[in-house]
Amino acid sequence: MNKIELSNILKKAFIEDIGMGDLTSESIFSSDETGTGIYTAKSEGVLSGLQAIETGYGVLDQNIEATLFKHDGEVVKKGEKICEVNGSIRNLLTGERVILNLIQHLSGIATSTYEVIRLLGDPSISVTDTRKTLPGLRALQKYAVRCGGGQNHRFRLDDGVIIKDNHIKAAGSITKAVRSVRDHCGHMVRIEVETETRLQVEEAVAAQADVIMLDNRSPNQVKELKKLIPDNIIIEVSGGITPQNIADYKKCGANVISLGWLTHSVKALDISFNLE
Repeated sequence: MNKIELSNILKKAFIEDIGMGDLTSESIFSSDETGTGIYTAKSEGVLSGLQAIETGYGVLDQNIEATLFKHDGEVVKKGEKICEVNGSIRNLLTGERVILNLIQHLSGIATSTYEVIRLLGDPSISVTDTRKTLPGLRALQKYAVRCGGGQNHRFRLDDGVIIKDNHIKAAGSITKAVRSVRDHCGHMVRIEVETETRLQVEEAVAAQADVIMLDNRSPNQVKELKKLIPDNIIIEVSGGITPQNIADYKKCGANVISLGWLTHSVKALDISFNLE
């Protein structure tokens, strides 16, 4: 996790949350009253983003000490202590919500990623995220996917080429779109083509796409379409895949399954903060 990027995200979050000051904590506690707080898991899951505790409190008060008992990528059980923090009670409470929001969200992503990989039960297929991320949090969300054992799809539009339905419609065909990209980007850039029909798969193969995405296809349809695709072309499956049906895609012939909901609709892992 990039510490500079994390620090910048936390600073913006604190500015949004604190405003002109924490009226509650500053009214009740003096600046020199100290105490100890504990971050505890309230449900089982995979942790991610714990560096936000130390970095976050460092932004507010460099005298606060954080001791981690767990680390990113580790499975935590309900009731286990994650971290202990010591310092100004005022600042411990002021930073609590922003830090909790971030580590709960990232740990939720890591947990969901870990779970769908377990449900899929096929190490030959990589589970990846997409660009369906929250603005400003993409790097952290994609980091959380890796904590859960997943891999990352492209980070930005300049990472690689994905020719989607609207590109194809405006260009006139897959063939024309691929040719234009080859002419513009050269041989070092991979080209992925999103397909919705058998004819589009055949055209993408003929156009020598590097990756073919099979959009909203059942496992049996993937198995049939794979017969049309040479082994040197990566097969990605996306759309309509959930924890309830992902096991059906085991041994379907895909190389990659990409899941947008891992980052845009995930449930946060329940974590609490309490003063001792």
